[in-house]
Amino acid sequence: MSELGVTVGKRENFSEWYSQVLQKAELVDLRYNVQGFIVHRPWLMRIIRAIYRLFEEELERTGHEPVLFPLVIPEENFEREKEHVEGFKPEVFWVTEAGDERLERRLALRPTSETAFYYMYSYWIKGWRDLPLKLYQSVSVYRYEKTTRPLIRGREFLWIEAHDAFATREEALRQIREDMENSRRVIWEKLGIPFLFLRRPPWDKFMGAEDTYAADTLMPDGRVLQISSTHDLGQRFARAFDILFLDRDGEKKYVWQTCYGPGVWRIAAALIAVHGDDKGLVLPFSVAPVHVVIVPIIYRSGDREAIMGKAERLRAELEGAGYRVLIDDREERTPGWKFNDWELRGVPVRLEIGRREAEGGYVTLYRRDTGEKERVADGELVDRVRRLEGEYLRNLQERAKRFFEENIVEASTREEVEKALRERKIVKMPFCGREECAEEIKEATDGGKVRGTPLDLEEGDYGRCAWCGRPARQIVYVAKSY
Repeated sequence: MSELGVTVGKRENFSEWYSQVLQKAELVDLRYNVQGFIVHRPWLMRIIRAIYRLFEEELERTGHEPVLFPLVIPEENFEREKEHVEGFKPEVFWVTEAGDERLERRLALRPTSETAFYYMYSYWIKGWRDLPLKLYQSVSVYRYEKTTRPLIRGREFLWIEAHDAFATREEALRQIREDMENSRRVIWEKLGIPFLFLRRPPWDKFMGAEDTYAADTLMPDGRVLQISSTHDLGQRFARAFDILFLDRDGEKKYVWQTCYGPGVWRIAAALIAVHGDDKGLVLPFSVAPVHVVIVPIIYRSGDREAIMGKAERLRAELEGAGYRVLIDDREERTPGWKFNDWELRGVPVRLEIGRREAEGGYVTLYRRDTGEKERVADGELVDRVRRLEGEYLRNLQERAKRFFEENIVEASTREEVEKALRERKIVKMPFCGREECAEEIKEATDGGKVRGTPLDLEEGDYGRCAWCGRPARQIVYVAKSY
């Protein structure tokens, strides 16, 4: 591999590979002079905007409406829910001055927006006709993270948060399954990223929630990354913020609430890491800023008119079919340099047009996922790209799922748990359900963490805990994480 491209293999050194891809594919710039805050460059922002659109379409399809709440949240809002404020206050950025004047009260840069939304919900929800209320916003949030890594952990990161209120607990629990389905439709069906959807143990739930459910994917270094979460808030925030409604029976009741957070930043990180290879990004059509790049190969000035004319004609046909197409006509770059550049950026399809292609009525098509080339007749190009779009996604899904499943290991003894975690696998094991046991696993394995139980797997008799030997009440997944 040349110095212009990625110089280390993904399996060889994932951390360095990831850093090089972020830099060399011009996704981020880390030179901004505030630690933990990064500059998102155009190629990344086009990917991120596409991820936002996919989630927003699903949210609106399932009855959510978009809103935008203020960035600042007054301190007294946090104080209303004791557990929530204790969980988030250590990470809050506070605004204390305006100009030369000190503010009368501190304002938080939102670390999350429950205490902003629910303050207003107490005004908006009065009767059963106001329910369900399902709103979302696509925003940045701010947390004073001690360690940072671009798109994985930072002090300003991008996400979506949906906040829902219902008349009954049953409706709220159905919403959790709808959130899981929305995650599946986007993260798996559109982006090809496999994940486990798990109910977090009680000691690892969102502060202020009754229960937390989260989607974990597996990165190439064997660590899991939480990429979305949904929380059963019960009536805790409803009571803290006096969100009451008059029911059909004429009785005043507290609403039941959930909140859902697809981590757009982390999903982008998973997209880069899961599908990328030693040449750089491999982007699915759903989020690729450019679907098809056309590279004219002109060695003789007399061939220019025919080659460029064909390139323009094919671009118009593909754009008419709904594809984003770019002709790379940079004269200062060689065709080989352009090939490497677009492979680094993950463009799904490259079309090569030289004198032979111009005269022969075909193009040479290169697909980024497999690296294969084929001849395609001009008149069949649109249909071939349309078929390829589906083939391409299925190939990414199959490849990612195979890696994911091959790295889940079932364990029934402490030795098997330790061995699997040393090898950076996800462990599936019977578990006693005790926090003390989970802490012992974490300490003894240098970070192996009980991630939770599958949503539909109830507590029962599962033999003996693989770690401590006590009666096992659960099946859990354990892994090292970011």
